[in-house]
Amino acid sequence: MDRILYTASNGAARILEQQSAIANNMANVSTTGFREQLALYRSVPVVPQAGELPTRVSTVASTPGSRFGQGAMVETGHALDTAIAGEGWFAVQTPQGEAYTRSGEFAVNQENQLVTLGGLPVLSNDGRPIEIPERGSVTFATDGQMSALGAGDNPRDIQMLAQLKLVNPPPAQLQRGDDGLFRLAGGQPAQADAAVRIAPGFVEKSNVNPASAMVAMISNARQFELQMQVIKNASTNEERGNSVLSVAG
Repeated sequence: MDRILYTASNGAARILEQQSAIANNMANVSTTGFREQLALYRSVPVVPQAGELPTRVSTVASTPGSRFGQGAMVETGHALDTAIAGEGWFAVQTPQGEAYTRSGEFAVNQENQLVTLGGLPVLSNDGRPIEIPERGSVTFATDGQMSALGAGDNPRDIQMLAQLKLVNPPPAQLQRGDDGLFRLAGGQPAQADAAVRIAPGFVEKSNVNPASAMVAMISNARQFELQMQVIKNASTNEERGNSVLSVAG
């Protein structure tokens, strides 16, 4: 009976782990540039001991990565909004080093630096934060080149600010951090890719499919109930066996 409990409880624990990942995806359905996290569990046969039959199956949790398909593009018209058109990433500076995001909702902080909505500096091709002229009107080109026109300046005096660092490393080399940003597995910065293009005035929504995520949550809940029923039945069988033995004694 103990082996039944261990097997069922292990399955229930793995289901809860996957449910946590699915719930995180659901919570980020509206998060700009969010990439759906994949979470799977697979069956693993339990190696029997001498004289036992291979009848038990355990489970192992697996998080193979993320789904990198593009989310829906939404036009905002905001001067500091931009989205990656196709494959690629924006480079940002974090306390742990360079990281990558698909979220192009940018702003200007008190130090006149281009930052994400979370306050992380957006990096240029030379790996430095990008300074924006005070009250300057910023324009993005599709290749990531930034220009600005200061307040009251003649349109002929437009300034070339910087080139956004746009990268496109292989998805297999990217790892998701606890902060939701991606980094290269080795921790080194990725090389800029001149082929990456952006769409100024647009943002990319999350690539999570709400309907699919909800179906997965319901399916997991049902499977969890089945595991709990196995544990309940095992407990009931033990009580009946004990009562038979007590009567026989």
